[in-house]
Amino acid sequence: MDLDTTKKKEGHTQILSAFANQEADILIGTQMIVKGHDFPKVTLVGVLAADLSLNISDYRASERTFQLLTQAVGRAGRGETPGEAVIQTYQPEHYSIQAAIRQDYPGFYQEEIEYRQLMSYPPVSNLFAVRGSSMDEELLNAGMRYIRQFLRKVDVKGQLQMIGPADEPVSKVADMYRKVLYVKHEDMEQLLAAKDKLEQYIEINSGFKNIRIQFQFNQ
Repeated sequence: MDLDTTKKKEGHTQILSAFANQEADILIGTQMIVKGHDFPKVTLVGVLAADLSLNISDYRASERTFQLLTQAVGRAGRGETPGEAVIQTYQPEHYSIQAAIRQDYPGFYQEEIEYRQLMSYPPVSNLFAVRGSSMDEELLNAGMRYIRQFLRKVDVKGQLQMIGPADEPVSKVADMYRKVLYVKHEDMEQLLAAKDKLEQYIEINSGFKNIRIQFQFNQ
């Protein structure tokens, strides 16, 4: 069960119904098969390369890994027969994987919030993402550099923390190159003010007409 096998209408329903009716003993698929499904007779769940999601360039990587593995482990043994989950990973000692194995949300939260505090990531601080995309890679690189330089210029007190610009986890989609710049500050008003000034800067500079800029806030 993946994007290819579920393209057709009712594709999800057909596969899940067949599995629920025991027309197949094994269901293999991507992350979509672990979310919210209840099959009482499933007694074994296996997860391959469980740490792949830990290596993406996102501060929520550990959180998402914990969520995914907790959901996957929870698919086994939902009926009267006990279940078992087998997780294959190159980082078995990582706290998100250890906590998911134990189904230990408080333990995961304690480790994760300490990391967020150390790195000033939400919810400890506020995060503003500037996402750029363009068919012209060189133009995009230049545009994102100018955005960083502009934000540094308007940040007269040097209070904004910036990461990037860097490639997005998926750096190219449909011939569009994609980059992101992260900006952090404890005061949301400071980020909103920086965003307003940046919008004005982009609007009056024709060099950005072939670059699509999007803003995203995380709190």
